[in-house]
Amino acid sequence: MTRLPAHVAIVMDGNGRWAKMRNKPRLFGHNEGMEALIKIVRAASDIGISYLTVYAFSTENWKRPLEEVSGIFRLLLVYIERELAELHRNNVKLRILGDWKNLDPAVVKTLENALETTKDNTGLQFCIALNYGGRNELVHSVRALAEKAAAGELKPEEITEEMISQNLYAPDVPDPDLVIRTSGEIRLSNFLLWQSAYSELVFTDVLWPDFTPECLEKAITEYQSRSRLFGGARS
Repeated sequence: MTRLPAHVAIVMDGNGRWAKMRNKPRLFGHNEGMEALIKIVRAASDIGISYLTVYAFSTENWKRPLEEVSGIFRLLLVYIERELAELHRNNVKLRILGDWKNLDPAVVKTLENALETTKDNTGLQFCIALNYGGRNELVHSVRALAEKAAAGELKPEEITEEMISQNLYAPDVPDPDLVIRTSGEIRLSNFLLWQSAYSELVFTDVLWPDFTPECLEKAITEYQSRSRLFGGARS
C-alpha cells in the first residue's frame, strides 16, 4: 500500500448497541470491542502505520452507570496484562493520552509497567486516549502557558500555535492524517480537537466489534483517494 497515513486515530463506537442487538449486557459488547482492538493493532503494525490512537474512555464517559465504568477498566487491565508481551515482542510502543495518573492505583500501576516495558520500542506507537477530553487537553496546554506568562517567562502576544501544540499530552505525536469513527455517528465527540483540524474524516456504519482489518484497509483506501490541500487551492 502506498501513500499510507502516518497517524490513524479511531473513535471506537458502537459496543453497547452491538450488545443490545444480541440481547446481551453492554459489557459483553465492550469485551468484543477489545477483541476487535487486538486485531486492529496487529493490522496497523503489519500495514506499516506509524501511529495509532484509539479513544478508549472519555472524560464524559464517567456519566455512565458505575457497573459499566468499572467493567471497562477491568477489561483495560485484562487487555494490557494479556497483550503486553505480544505488543513488546512486535516492537510496539504504548502511549497513554489523558488525565490517567489520577485513576485507580491498580490501573495506574499496570499502565506505568506497560509504558516502562515498551518505552524503547521503535515500531508502531499505540496511543490509548484514556480519561481523555479534547477540551481538557487544551485547558492543560493553556494553563501551562499561563503559568509561564504569570512568571514573566512569556508575553501573551508571544504565544503561538506551536506553543499550544508543544504543551498537549503528546507533543511529539504528529496530527492524525485520518480519523475514523465507527457505528454511524458523525461527530468527533471531543476527540483530538486541536490535532484533527486538517485530518481526513471517514465515518462508517460498522459497529466497533465488527470492525475488521479489512474495514481499516477500506478506510485507508478512502483516505488515499482524497487530495489534502491544508487550506490551499486546487491546481
